[in-house]
Amino acid sequence: MSDLLLLARERGAIDLALGTPGHPEPTTDIIEAAHEAMRRGHNQYDHPSGDRLLRERIAAMQRPPADPETELTVTVGATEALCVALLSTVDPGDEVVLLDPGYEGFRAAVALSGAIPRFVPLHAPDWRFDPAELATAFTSRTRAVLLNSPGNPTGRVLTRQELDWIAELAERWDATVICDEVYSTFVFDGRELTSITEVPGLAERSIVVGSLSKSYAISGWRLGFLRADPVRTEALRRVHEVTTLGAPAPLQAAAGLQVLSANLKAAAEEMQHRRDQTVEIFTRMGMKITPAEGGCFLFADISPLTGGQIDSGAFTHELLNKVGILVVPAGPCFDDPARGDQYVRIAFNRRAELLNEVERRMLGARAVDK
Repeated sequence: MSDLLLLARERGAIDLALGTPGHPEPTTDIIEAAHEAMRRGHNQYDHPSGDRLLRERIAAMQRPPADPETELTVTVGATEALCVALLSTVDPGDEVVLLDPGYEGFRAAVALSGAIPRFVPLHAPDWRFDPAELATAFTSRTRAVLLNSPGNPTGRVLTRQELDWIAELAERWDATVICDEVYSTFVFDGRELTSITEVPGLAERSIVVGSLSKSYAISGWRLGFLRADPVRTEALRRVHEVTTLGAPAPLQAAAGLQVLSANLKAAAEEMQHRRDQTVEIFTRMGMKITPAEGGCFLFADISPLTGGQIDSGAFTHELLNKVGILVVPAGPCFDDPARGDQYVRIAFNRRAELLNEVERRMLGARAVDK
């Protein structure tokens, strides 16, 4: 992937690969608040669990609200939060249940913890799991279930029924359920996200991984968080303190002052428009796409274009060379990379003018092909 990104930058290509936000844009208020925090002297260590005001603001946004003193920990992005959650929950040789395809960083984090992944296949085109296949993934060695809702790369939002199935199995096998909910503010078509903290059987055995990176478009600030019950939070904080000690103090202070001021509802509506425009562009090209239920990615089937003659890696290079647009081959999202040969991932959290340029390039290429 890094080689593709370098090649794309050298050619001035449009990057629809990474989830780095182009939309929404960070507010001027939050940027000014960061400057002011540094001027006021917030330049040394803060409390390892996180800035008190920021924890209070995040706690108030949770469903149900969390206790900022005993249930929330601010981390260096969701990446650290994920690793801390796993390192606090599993030992080498334990098993972790994951949905497949999924975010490729999950497998790396599980490997870092020394645990063994047990994959449950999601089935196209709507990327749902079979409850029977889910049940067979659990064993006496299962210690954790790792979820992502809304999902990367599929865009799926897990339903209450699906979460109830997971809750029943987690209770039966005494497993902790860790859910990455970093895209929770971007849910489309009138859906309501159900957090694992709202589900009986999950709430009391859950760890939520959250982030301000996507919703507030400050991914470079590296502000994530963990929500868990007080006993788990104590363990999470011990691991957090020996990994990073704490997130950047001035940025936490700025976010604490501004995190409730952004209009997240309007940002989600604009994101849905961008999803719809991107679906239209690439389906007109010939791809098959089930519109994302949430998040910022489309998972596109390229087989109508390739006829199975080339895989997604070759297709990605061809698209980059032909029209100067970079998408992501889906192989790394699957336990068996061959399952990803007919899929690519497309990020749509971009500025409107950039998506308009994508449309111009794609339609121009289509006209030439004809």
